[in-house]
Amino acid sequence: MEQPPQQRPGAHTVTTTSSSSSSSFAASFSPAGASTSTLAYDREFLRTAPGVLMLAEIVLGLLVWTLIAGTEYFLYPAFGWVMFVAVFYWVLTVFFLIIYMTMTYTRIPQVPWTTMGLCFNGSAFILYLIAAIVDASSVTNEQNSHNYNSWAASSFFAFVVTFCYAGNAYFSFISWRSRTSQ
Repeated sequence: MEQPPQQRPGAHTVTTTSSSSSSSFAASFSPAGASTSTLAYDREFLRTAPGVLMLAEIVLGLLVWTLIAGTEYFLYPAFGWVMFVAVFYWVLTVFFLIIYMTMTYTRIPQVPWTTMGLCFNGSAFILYLIAAIVDASSVTNEQNSHNYNSWAASSFFAFVVTFCYAGNAYFSFISWRSRTSQ
């Protein structure tokens, strides 16, 4: 996940105000006791290559684990590993999408976001590659053709998600290298 620049031309800022001494919801918001915070919304992030790849990872990763979850995967331990990797990285990718869409990374400068993105995408690529290979090698043509079709489709999508994470790992590496060389 490449860290987006601090300000983009299409970025929007949302300002919220809350009163620190209000006793009810209908209390008036006065400037004297009010605190403000801004939460930016970066719509342009979804138009960048890392943003598009992240959306693809979410959609296709969802397909991977729902295709497996709709079968009797619990009878085959290998599919448990694939489910773990798919669900784990799906949840984390949704989390990072929210972080980047709301530009929360600008409010937490203590976190090395470029290094974290590189580690996240690199580990996702490696573990998803292993899971995709395990998924493909565990597909067996058995009596129930529903399981076979779902497992074969999940294997295909697991490899596609693997390539998406590889692309994002590349962009994260480029971003990380440009940050460390300065």
